[in-house]
Amino acid sequence: MENIIGRALVTRNGQFLFPKNGQLTNDELFGFIDWNSNNMQPRLRENMKMYLGEHPILKQAKKQFGPDNRLVVNKAKTIVDTFNGYFIGIPPSIQLDKGENNDKLQDWLNSVSFIDKLNELSKQTDIYGKSIGFVYQNEDSETRFNYVSPTKAFIIYDDTVEREPLAFVRYEYFKNESEWQARGAIYYADQVYRFDSDQISPEAIPNPYKMVPAVEFYENEERQGVFEQVKSLICALDDGFSQKANQLAYFDMAYLVMMGINLKTDKTGKPKIDIANNRFLYLPNVTPGSNPKVEFLSKPADDEMQENFIQRVSDAIYEVSMIPNLNDENFAGNSSGVALQFKLLVMQDKANSKERKFVQSLKKLFKIVFSVGQVLPETDKNAWKDLQIHFTKNVPSDVAAMISAAKDAEGLVSQRTQMKLLPGIVDDPDDEIEEIKKEKAEYIKNAQEAAGSLPDFMKQPEDAGDEDGQ
Repeated sequence: MENIIGRALVTRNGQFLFPKNGQLTNDELFGFIDWNSNNMQPRLRENMKMYLGEHPILKQAKKQFGPDNRLVVNKAKTIVDTFNGYFIGIPPSIQLDKGENNDKLQDWLNSVSFIDKLNELSKQTDIYGKSIGFVYQNEDSETRFNYVSPTKAFIIYDDTVEREPLAFVRYEYFKNESEWQARGAIYYADQVYRFDSDQISPEAIPNPYKMVPAVEFYENEERQGVFEQVKSLICALDDGFSQKANQLAYFDMAYLVMMGINLKTDKTGKPKIDIANNRFLYLPNVTPGSNPKVEFLSKPADDEMQENFIQRVSDAIYEVSMIPNLNDENFAGNSSGVALQFKLLVMQDKANSKERKFVQSLKKLFKIVFSVGQVLPETDKNAWKDLQIHFTKNVPSDVAAMISAAKDAEGLVSQRTQMKLLPGIVDDPDDEIEEIKKEKAEYIKNAQEAAGSLPDFMKQPEDAGDEDGQ
């Protein structure tokens, strides 16, 4: 743990700590901001640049001679998009028990585009290792939600064992005359303070949520992005492909050597051929007695060694990141559901760990959302405890196997649990059960109407008894 300034501390994984119930001074606030900008931000921005394809090889000094290809094989983006698509490509289910409160929750989720923003927040955690969900009031005093990049925001936790949020800081840098200065706001549980020009405003704005209105989402306890462990391998792969391209370019530029052959010349004695542009080496005078020769001048190369290097680095990237290469031949063909699960097992374990952390963060987020009595009545502000949050991993479905499993479960589990065995087919088990009931009622009604239209001789007498008339 490192002391930044005053009472401000930072842990090894980049968490900011401060004494419980304390309030930051100017020096302590800007100490946190400077540390985030100087120590955390460079690594986070490097990760984003790699995701966007701005790799270090593009910044290397130019070669003085020969081909100088700069190829970017953007495995960082492939890894992030693959894992994020697997984790949240199918929208997660966030629900309360059926009723008016759940209807209000779903309306709010749709009105703020919650699932779309959660997808972007999840992608940020894959790139940076963490992101922040922020709840705020808009101009109409409506509860809204958005995600914030950790490059310009952070949460300060108290120094107790519980590590409860103490303040949320959101800022931007603006140029003031000849220097850049941070401007933003500190959100405490009860008050919000603006700051600018290295000064915290003494005027406080009430915080309607009565708690810090932000929640940290993270990939793992170390706050590392999904490709953080393989950045050096990705750079090595860029180098390998670039060197391979340089090698091919060199062979394309190979010179044709003509030895012991006399070409027609002009008045000055020069051969009638564009030697430079056609890449010729013209050597008419050679050792007496030697035979004429025409051949390409080339340097030795080991293509197999280069290909092996590129393949081994590519394999290591997927192995260390624990994200399988879905274009690999191991995923070709029609694998059964069980076989596919084994191939995805490592990534599934990684996604399950992320899911557990996301569920915790989402419940903390909805605790804030429900606290002001706008999304749900204030009497139901503790409904966040009853939230049912379910993530469905995005994998090809073995529909026949799922239906078979659901049929086999009949009579062993409730109908609702049975419906849960059909993810991707049944989105909402309760709605599906209700639809089944409606279909059965409609079937009975149609059967009764059909029976009423039968001829008299086909109808069963109402007083029909046994053979003795009893």
